[in-house]
This record gives sequence, structure tokens and C-alpha cells, in this order.
Amino acid sequence: MAVKKGISWRSMVTGCYKPEQPAETENPPKKQAAKQRSFQRISISDLSDPSSITTLSEDLSVSLVGSNLFNFNIQEIKVITQSFSSSNLLGEGGFGPVHKGFIDDKLRPGLKAQPVAVKLLNLEGLQGHREWLTEVIFLGQLRDPHLVKLIGYCCEEDHRMLVYEYMPRGSLENQLFRRFSASLPWSTRMKIAFGAAKGLAFLHEAEKPVIYRDFKASNILLDSDYTAKLSDFGLAKDGPEGDDTHVSTRIMGTQGYAAPEYIMTGHLTAASDVYSFGVMLLELLTGRKSVDKSRPNREQNLAEWARPLLNDERKLSRIMDPRLEGQYSETGAQKAATLAYKCLSYRPKQRPTMRCVVETLEPLKDYVDIPMGTFVYTVPAENCSPKEFRAKEGESEGKQRPHHHHHSSHHRSHHHHGRNSHHQSPRDRPHSISPNSPMSTSPSPLHPSSPSCNRPPRSPMNEKGKGA
Repeated sequence: MAVKKGISWRSMVTGCYKPEQPAETENPPKKQAAKQRSFQRISISDLSDPSSITTLSEDLSVSLVGSNLFNFNIQEIKVITQSFSSSNLLGEGGFGPVHKGFIDDKLRPGLKAQPVAVKLLNLEGLQGHREWLTEVIFLGQLRDPHLVKLIGYCCEEDHRMLVYEYMPRGSLENQLFRRFSASLPWSTRMKIAFGAAKGLAFLHEAEKPVIYRDFKASNILLDSDYTAKLSDFGLAKDGPEGDDTHVSTRIMGTQGYAAPEYIMTGHLTAASDVYSFGVMLLELLTGRKSVDKSRPNREQNLAEWARPLLNDERKLSRIMDPRLEGQYSETGAQKAATLAYKCLSYRPKQRPTMRCVVETLEPLKDYVDIPMGTFVYTVPAENCSPKEFRAKEGESEGKQRPHHHHHSSHHRSHHHHGRNSHHQSPRDRPHSISPNSPMSTSPSPLHPSSPSCNRPPRSPMNEKGKGA
């Protein structure tokens, strides 16, 4: 994104937060007034010097007036985390360790008592600092039930920390792929997909649109009732404005989730997020990771392997997550698979908008046509001894087993404490992606606002890129 020359962040903030001066003319142009009202959210480019350590804290405090973010000092963070006790360590990701903490209601006036997660940035270079700052600016100004809540930050000397609401069920990645945990039921999976879709739709439809750019299972956090919330906005970008159709950026993201046209061209659009959502939806359907090097070569990339199978009902049943044990809505699975197929289109303009995705998923979480397993009970004979009955019961069970359907096991809530809930594994750290991808496509960027869910896309617009 090009930095505006000759305009300081102070002049921007003044226009946003101070009362407007009376206009000199009696009838000021309506278009100009509308433009001023629409420019509310600030970006990194609006700060005077984002890399300056000495002025940053003051800049953020002034720029984020009205955001209700708390600027904690290091002593307060130590109180919250019990001096970063190892017993409170939730995990460590690409940006540093994450600790669980607790805020006492006496710590700050107006701050309620609550558990929190504190992420410490490991300052090894300007890039890490910039991603930390990006997250503060985006989450400090964006509020939605499906975005994780940023409570505050610490910017003191070399310390860079973020304080979030605590998400007790951790990340979708942990819930879906952890080996020794109960399988997520079908209805819960659709609820998670629906919540994550609403989060993305909120970003894309904002007055000043946002492209998330790093949508993946490890960045979807779950609260106690499995409501999905998007976290980690370090790679988020402001979307194209005006006549621009895309934003030109460095190719960053996570292998297996990044859209093919973005890998090939660096052109970032809302459709790039839609593709990533399609990959996550495939993970929910199949129980497989986006990239799994332990599988045969042709099955290692989930999107490439599974997409051709999504429109065939018989093939779809064979790739559904076996941990579901057949306990899922066949109609719902077919609709979800069709949606994933559209999201993963190699032509960006043919992908649905996130609003269309939300409308498609909303009824799926309530589908009730889930098959129930049969239950066989053998009545013991009156003159049968307990030993003989057990022997006959085992024989009967052996005969019935080939035709037995497992009971739908009610989902058991494991009240774990969200370990690894606010961090990324090394596999998921954002990194540059090589443009030499095996996925080929004609780069035809999608404008963030699509007119209709069911109407075919219009002819491609002229590509007018917006600088990184």
C-alpha cells in the first residue's frame, strides 16, 4: 500500500475525532461531506513513523482514542501473568510465547475481572514489530462477535505484548486434528464454519474493507459454546478502494490455504480469503489437514486432491471424515461440499462472496436428517445361567456386528483450558510462498462486492492494481 506523502497521522486523527469546523459556504458539496464521514478507521500509513520506538506508544494512544483499548505497562502485565509463570504457558508460536492470565477488577477502573491470553512478541526484526502493530490497529478498531476481542496492549521499551479475551476451547486446528480428543459432531462443525464465515463477511463488508490474508484452522478460536472467532491479524490488509480491483502485496500466508492466483501474481482480493475458507471447509468435511506430507503424493494437498470429488455423491461419502462414523446429514454434507467446490474455483470471479457463503451455511447447522444407529438388546432365557448368558450374548453380538451401526455419540465437552489456543505451530507460521505453485489459473481478480449469490459473474473488469 502506498504511503501518502505530506500528510501526517496527526492531521488524519484531527479530522476523525475533533468536531468539524463550520463550513464557509452555506451549501457545501454533499459528496465531499460523505467522503469525510466515511473515513474513520486509520491504517499504519496514517502513523507518523510506525518503526519509531520512542513515539509509537504516544501515537497509538492518540490514534486509537475511543477504541476502549487499555495501554498496559509491563508491571501490570507481570501481575496479570504471575510474572510469566511457566505453569500458565499456553504455547509458543511464530511470534513468541502465549501465557494465560487473569485480570483483577481492581487492576484498572472500568476493566472487569476476566481470564485473558497474553501474547509476547519476540522482536527479532521490523517485520515482527510491523505485524504486531497491524494487529493492534485492526483489532483495536474492529468489533464483531466473530472477531477475537483485543483488550489491550503493552508498548514499553522493547516489550510488545497483546492482551486478548481467553478462548477456553482453543483453536479449530486443535479440536479437529488432536489425536486423543472426541470428534467434533457434524452440527458443531457447521456452527464453526458459519461463525468463521460471518467473521470474514464482516471484514469484507466493512465501510473500509479488510482482506484477512491468513485464514486457517489455527487462527479460528473457539469459545465455550464453540462460537468461532478470527484471531491473528498480523497479515491483514486494507482492501482495494475506488476503481482498484486488487491490492498488490508480497506473497505471504500459509501453504495449502493461499489462493493460486495470489501465489502466481501477488494480487490480493476478497476472493483470496474465499478460497482459504473453502480449504477450511474441506478440513471440516474430511478431517484432513490442508497439507499432510505423510499421505501419498497425490493426496498431500487437500484442495487439489478433494475438489474433483466434491460433486459426486458416492465419492463424497468416501472422503468424509471417518471419525464422524456416518453420523452426519447427507443433504447438509452435499450442500457444504458444493459450497466448498465453488469457493475453491480456479477462477476468482466465479467464487461466491462471503455473504453468499453465510447464507448457504446458516441452515446447514440445524439440519436434523442425521442417521441414528440401531441398538440390539438380547433378552436372556429364564433358565440361562449368568455364565451361559454372557457366552450367548457374545455369540449374538458377533453375528450382529457386520450389520451394526454405531450410536451417535453425544459430543462430550472436555473443559480443557485452551492450550495452544492463541499460538501457531511452526507449521502454521506465516511465510513467503513460492510463486512456482503446481496450481494454475488465469488471474482474474474479483471485486470484493459481488451483486448476487446466484447470478453469473459479469465480464472481467480492467485490472487496476493498488500498490503494496
